[in-house]
Amino acid sequence: MSTRTPGPLGIAVIGAGYWGPNLVRNFGGSPDWSLELVCDLDLERARRVAGPHVEVTDSVERVLDDPRIDAVAIATPARTHHGLALQALSAGKHVLVEKPLADSVTRGRTMVDLADAQGLVLMTDHTYCYTPAVQRMRDLVGSGELGQVHFVDSVRINLGLVQPDIDVLWDLAPHDLAILDFVLPGGLPTTGIGATGADPIGAGRACVGHLTLPLPDDGLAHVHVNWLSPTKIRQMVIGGSRRTLVWDDLNPQQRLSIYDRGVDLARTSVAGADRAASTVSYRLGDTWSPALPEREALGSMATEFAGAIREGRPALTDGRSGLRVLEVLEAASQRLADRTPTSYDAPLPVPAGPPPVPRQAAAAVMEGAR
Repeated sequence: MSTRTPGPLGIAVIGAGYWGPNLVRNFGGSPDWSLELVCDLDLERARRVAGPHVEVTDSVERVLDDPRIDAVAIATPARTHHGLALQALSAGKHVLVEKPLADSVTRGRTMVDLADAQGLVLMTDHTYCYTPAVQRMRDLVGSGELGQVHFVDSVRINLGLVQPDIDVLWDLAPHDLAILDFVLPGGLPTTGIGATGADPIGAGRACVGHLTLPLPDDGLAHVHVNWLSPTKIRQMVIGGSRRTLVWDDLNPQQRLSIYDRGVDLARTSVAGADRAASTVSYRLGDTWSPALPEREALGSMATEFAGAIREGRPALTDGRSGLRVLEVLEAASQRLADRTPTSYDAPLPVPAGPPPVPRQAAAAVMEGAR
């Protein structure tokens, strides 16, 4: 393992496809890093992404043998993350992995275990967690500004590319799950997961998906993802006992709104009865939007990666946060595969009562009411 810490840390980016150019740009422009190599099987693509001053290669071994390289950033298909990360960790390199951490919980866990054994930083590139809006959300929830979290509703829908090898939950939900893991006290719940999915276009995989996750004190988080919507929505609502927060990622003028509105339930004892009466009141207070700095999330992520390495600590979005996201995704996949019955799958009981009014009689009643 390299112990060189004075000055910028050396890094190589493996993968110059969809996400790799963003990593190259941010690591190349960071004072914490010296971008030494870009690796891709397509050397011409690697040269276009790297620019004239960064060396390119099509050999992972060339990257891992280079003593200038302290860390690697992996931006390749999810099925390759496990093998590449194990190679890099075994070679003594710190590792950043594009989401999802791996394509299974088992493989993700071996990555986390090896990083621990080697004393290396394994970080998941949960980019949204480094946006100013999501970091402010974490501060507001953690400070108690919202009170006890009662519910989360998250919507991530658009007319998206139907992926050939994964469903919509694995494609889109990792973003929302990573945000919940980052924002919620105690992180992401990984048990009691509910999931439903639908494939109305016959793609062979779910194109519309819903996840439900339990929260403390009978709270509930819900994530809706969809490849088929003609409108694009990126919104999360976090409702608390004191205030409610709304994040609209597509509204740069007002990404966050805080509502001092909600429902209060007061319970009072009823004299002479073994029960309590509940009084519902509605709170209609102010709405405000905090000012947020303008900065690129990936730049903050690159700074955090360097800080974790230099300080010998886990990153804010470390391998374990990536593992928790995988645990939820695998549980959801199992629910879809098993079609495990849930409370909303069971038929509702029909209450006893009078038979329905015949259509002719109902029409006569409506006529008489005019």
